[in-house]
This record gives sequence, C-alpha cells and structure tokens, in this order.
Amino acid sequence: MRRATNRERTAMRRRHLLTLAALPAAARAQAPEGWRPDRPVRVVVPFAPGGTTDVVARVVAEAAGGALGQPWVVENRPGGAAGLVGMDAVAKAAPDGQTILIHSNGHVLAPALVARPPVDPIADFSGIAMIGRIPQVLVVNPRSGLATLAELVARLRAEPGRHHFASAGIGSAVHVAGEVFRAVTGTDIQPVHYRGGGPAMQAVITGEAIFTVDPVASAGGHVRGGTVRGLAIAGPQRFAGLPEVPTAAEAGLPEFRAESWLVALAPARTPPAVLAALGMAIAASRDRAAARLAELGVQPLPEAGTQAALMAWMRREMDRGIALLRAAGVQPD
Repeated sequence: MRRATNRERTAMRRRHLLTLAALPAAARAQAPEGWRPDRPVRVVVPFAPGGTTDVVARVVAEAAGGALGQPWVVENRPGGAAGLVGMDAVAKAAPDGQTILIHSNGHVLAPALVARPPVDPIADFSGIAMIGRIPQVLVVNPRSGLATLAELVARLRAEPGRHHFASAGIGSAVHVAGEVFRAVTGTDIQPVHYRGGGPAMQAVITGEAIFTVDPVASAGGHVRGGTVRGLAIAGPQRFAGLPEVPTAAEAGLPEFRAESWLVALAPARTPPAVLAALGMAIAASRDRAAARLAELGVQPLPEAGTQAALMAWMRREMDRGIALLRAAGVQPD
C-alpha cells in the first residue's frame, strides 16, 4: 500500500482541523484525537417505531452521523420487559463503539420486573451521554366525553375495574407514569402493555384504552392534530408546544408528576476514547438539532452531565423507580 506523502498528510490534517472548527464549541472541547467508526454506527432502540424513544433517537442519529464521518442507523429491537431484547443485544455486542443503545427510564427498571434479567442495567453498560428529560402528558380519546382530569378521575372511581390504561411495555416511562397516576388517585385501573409508545397511543386513538401518559415528543402531534385530547402535563410547568394543556397541579392533582428521560449507552468495557468520541457526536447532535429537539420537549439534565455522573445518576433512578413499582404492587416475574 502506498504511503501518504508529507503534502497529503498535511492536507488531511488541515481537513480534519476544518471539520473540528465547523463543530459547535461544546463538541470541539470534547473531540478526541484517534478513534472514528469504520462503518455505520448501529443505534438500537428497544421499542417499536413511532414512540418517543424512537422519534428522538432518529433526530439524534441523523444529526450525529456527520460528526464522526459515518451515518448512525436506527434499528428497532422491541420485546421483553423494559426493552430487555434490545438491551441484551447491545450488552453482548463488541465494545468497539459500532453498536450503541438509546433507551428511556425503562432501562434501569429491569430488576424490578424480571427475577433474573439477562443483563445488569448498570454493570453491563458504559455511559455515553444523557440526551435529556421530556415532560409527559396524559391523553384521552376525544370521543370519550372527558374534558378534564377531574372528569377522568370521577369516571374511573364510578366504574372501578372497567377501564385500563395503555402502557408502552412493562417498565417503560409510560407504564411508570400510569402507575403513578393510579397510586395518587387510588383508582382501580390496570395497564395493558403494548410494544412501544406508538402502539399504546393507537390504543387510545381507537378507544381500546381510556388513557395513556406519553412524552410530549410523540404525543404533541396527536394532541395538536385532534386525534387525542391532552388533559394534563404530569409536571410542574406547562409545555410551550401545548400551551392549552394545564399542569396536573392546575388540574387539581399536584401529586401526579412523571417525566421521561433518554440516555445513550455503549457495552461495558468500551474504551474511554471511543466513549469520548461518541459523546462528542451526541453533543454535536444536540446543537445541530436544537430547534427540533426543543419542539419535541427535550430538556437538558445538567446533573447527569459527565459519564461518571450519568452512571451514578442512573443508579439513583434505578433505586427510586424500583421502590415506586414495588409500592404499586409490581413484582418481578
């Protein structure tokens, strides 16, 4: 193989520096010398297409691809409690940066749902970056006749055991939010688990389920389009993209608080330089797609900023989430 001449090496270095200069400042500060993927990066989403994790992952993947010179390709691998099928696929992949996972709150809840999960949500993964938190909105079918959160609670109390809520799968952020609602209202309602947020939303649209609590990233379009009606944002602030939807506190249920978060992870033992490069690409994607991510309701989570802080934060979230599910009566199978 012919070796590059000094002039060619100089030209290649100049192109590399120009590429880095084109990146946002936050990304340039993290950009490492060395590792770059030699083929497209596989981005595993452990849910069916159409849900929040899938929608945000595709925005991030499209924006991140150019930062490292290879496209990022989303692969949906739904199945298993808390998305265990996709988690298992990534945990067993080579720790070379070519396969990563974009997951939600459900990632840390596997121990609460499965007696002997095939993967450890902390030990079997390395943190790349926190993508952000997303408010959630409780929605119903417009034909249900329900116009307020108080009316929903009143119907559920008047008709115990007759209704169910749509979950995006056992242990998903949608499932956990529904369990929080059930706990704070004391209503007799059970979840029905679908293979992702998209199918769960369709269950409400078709009238199969009385409500779901979906992140605004995927629910917002349905609310604005009139296929579902938003009754409350499950958090302390209204969402600018749905200004007409009150907060749960404004709707008379201040205890109802739930949010989704999304994280990028790699298999355990992925080298630090590879994690740094992938983190740089995520940072670049957040800058490049800032307007679109804001439309989807993705908000920064500063307390999980570094890779070490991210894994420590996820462990705390795991403890909190498992305690919540135990209190709701959810036991591992």
